Amino acid sequence: MTVQPADGFSLAAEFPDPSHDQWQSLVEGVLRRSGKDVTGPAAEEALSTALGDGLTVRPLYTSADTSADPGLPGFAPFTRGSRATGNTTDGWDVRQRHALTDPVRLNEAVLGDLENGVTSLWLAVGGPGGVPVSGLARALEGVYLDLAPVVLDAGADPGPAVRELLGLYEARGIAKESARGSLGVDPLGQAARAGTEPEWESAVHWARLCSQEYPGLRALAVDALPYHEAGGSAAEELGLSLATGVACLRALTAAGLSVEEACAQLEFRYAATADQFLTIAKLRAARRLWARVAEVCGAPGAGAQRQHAVTSSVMMTRRDPWVNMLRTTLACLGAGVGGAESVTVLPFDHALGLPDAFARRIARNTSTILMEESHLARVTDPAGGSWYVERLTDELAAAAWAFFQEVERAGGQAAALGSGMVQERLAATWAARSRDLARRKEPVTGVSEFPALDERSVEREPVPDAPSGGGLPRVRRDEAFEALRARSDAHLAATGARPKVFLAALGPAAVHTARASFAANLFLSGGIRPVHDPVSVDASTAAAAFTASGARIACLCSSDTLYAEQADAVASALRTAGAEQIFLAGRPGEYTGADVHVFAGCDVVAVLSSELDRMGVA
Repeated sequence: MTVQPADGFSLAAEFPDPSHDQWQSLVEGVLRRSGKDVTGPAAEEALSTALGDGLTVRPLYTSADTSADPGLPGFAPFTRGSRATGNTTDGWDVRQRHALTDPVRLNEAVLGDLENGVTSLWLAVGGPGGVPVSGLARALEGVYLDLAPVVLDAGADPGPAVRELLGLYEARGIAKESARGSLGVDPLGQAARAGTEPEWESAVHWARLCSQEYPGLRALAVDALPYHEAGGSAAEELGLSLATGVACLRALTAAGLSVEEACAQLEFRYAATADQFLTIAKLRAARRLWARVAEVCGAPGAGAQRQHAVTSSVMMTRRDPWVNMLRTTLACLGAGVGGAESVTVLPFDHALGLPDAFARRIARNTSTILMEESHLARVTDPAGGSWYVERLTDELAAAAWAFFQEVERAGGQAAALGSGMVQERLAATWAARSRDLARRKEPVTGVSEFPALDERSVEREPVPDAPSGGGLPRVRRDEAFEALRARSDAHLAATGARPKVFLAALGPAAVHTARASFAANLFLSGGIRPVHDPVSVDASTAAAAFTASGARIACLCSSDTLYAEQADAVASALRTAGAEQIFLAGRPGEYTGADVHVFAGCDVVAVLSSELDRMGVA
């Protein structure tokens, strides 16, 4: 007799619920067949993935993975959203960034974006990469300033740009209560980027003015991007944003604003990456943490954090930039599901220079598709209730809060920057991540994995150089491999050919294909072209094939069994034919003849850099 369950679905209802131990036993069997003899918790650990900040993603989460009550959207601790309706009414704000120095070109780009889905403007004003302050009126000609919020990025001296914008509101008859956007004043962010002391006087002045006269404008930006772009982890980005927010509260309340008024002047800016789950958890954790700060400050109702998410520039690549469209789509998805009120999708050619109209179109349409066609904005906190997301949110919040406390014990954000504590912490984090990138443990598609060596480069108008300072660096995931590829490009320009490697594949294709493909991919990532012709060689044919390839180096590719049988003889034949260096795809074993072994987890950047040095590739 089948027992009818309460939900009305009888399929498999007669079977008992499986236990965690039963699942773990099945995992043990699968791992055993793959050569890993582990039992108990070790089996689950073998399938776990280590993230930064000491966090680990496990392969299975269940209702036993309890977390703190996230509350309801619009209510403290705001984990599930700063607004009760989330983004369900109008979707998130599609905020396009513009950094053009010509007011006429900027105006054309701005109007085109606003006519095609963009709902707010983020403008670089002043400085080498922004429109001149005197050109702001021309740049915003035809823009309905009471409908399109404007966010300024005016650098270290925002005063002139702010006065110009407020003057435009007055000149065009925009009521003060109708002005929307952010002045983007960011004393600590500028100090972090330039290595200078934060300037609080103007920040306090504009915050007081907005609080008293412009209820729809926020004066200050709590920008965590400088820390993300210097190589910081998610928890470090959150911890430093909290420390920055607290410093702003101290400065504003000391000037006479209440905690509620001070909180209302802050907009928090975070990076969104292609790790969509980490992005979702980061934004949810950020709201929860800021709610705790507001609660401690005696204003729990003021803890609804306003968030602006920007797709990460660190993840953007210069090679195969089309893949960036996929990265920014995932990042945008994470930002939207995570509850950001405003989202900026950087154009796919961001790393190459000034984006063209096509790139801006794709960037704004990314949000439109996710909202209008994928319906991500129709549900408030769509990730809520996911055991994985809720647990990751908790763990990330705990790691971020611990780092925030470290910064506070060091005297606060300004003191931590001045002492070098922040710089040292971020540098150590990036050094560890760089090692993973060099070993391809963190793959970069189109760069360290599956590079397209013959693809035509995408040319863009260069961005004006920003003045160098003593602040935080800006890093990119592709930088080490980009340096290798640049050397290959220079060699091609000078000699008409790229460096080559001959793949000496032993045995039938079924035996050597896996390692031949691995080796080809590895050498391509450094701009060294693999030559795999003929498909298979032995000691009698290897020398002639190597000579015909035009390469100076060779790589043996096959199984460990065939290496033991043939590697020494084939390597000897290759050396006789003039091979200057012989690689072997695989870990060292009971065979000789190879100079260098390449295998999964080896330092690819060090191996290829050394080889290019040896080959005289400048």
